[in-house]
Amino acid sequence: MDFENMNLWCWAIPLLVGVLCAYFGFLIGKSGTQTTDDPANLKLLQDKNAKLEAELAACNKKLTSSSDSTPVASMAPSGTTAAKGPVFNAAAAKSAMGFKIKQDDLTIVEGIGPKIEGLFHNHDIKTWKALSETTVAKCRDVLNSGGNRYKMHDPASWPMQGKMCYEGKWKDLAKWQDKHKHGKL
Repeated sequence: MDFENMNLWCWAIPLLVGVLCAYFGFLIGKSGTQTTDDPANLKLLQDKNAKLEAELAACNKKLTSSSDSTPVASMAPSGTTAAKGPVFNAAAAKSAMGFKIKQDDLTIVEGIGPKIEGLFHNHDIKTWKALSETTVAKCRDVLNSGGNRYKMHDPASWPMQGKMCYEGKWKDLAKWQDKHKHGKL
């Protein structure tokens, strides 16, 4: 047997096996599907589908009405009425982030450590809400106030991360920080 005939068989045999497998697979798949035109069963499934669609519509209506009214804190620590805003849920934060989080801890923001947090506190930025309302330029000014050693930090995402913390969007924050590899792109 010469080389050219052997090369032909190297192609022909796998091709033939593939065609036969495809044909038998088609036959097996076709025999496994059975359609029944049972009107009683069809009616039952249509009723079940209508019920599920009604439940979905009710859930969507409830969700949109509940998202309009964000829970608010009733009392501030000093005993005065708190400003309206989301309530900090430590359990949800721990669940999403994987570790215990204290309210308004700026070090949860990727890139802010204890020393940078101290710089922000010196500039009266002590809460996630305050950080979320701070411009990137102001964040850079806070860093510059600490000297040259802080100029290498990039605060571009800090207000956005502060807003996620303030609004309690812990899963979004964890996802964002994982996507950005905790500041090590």
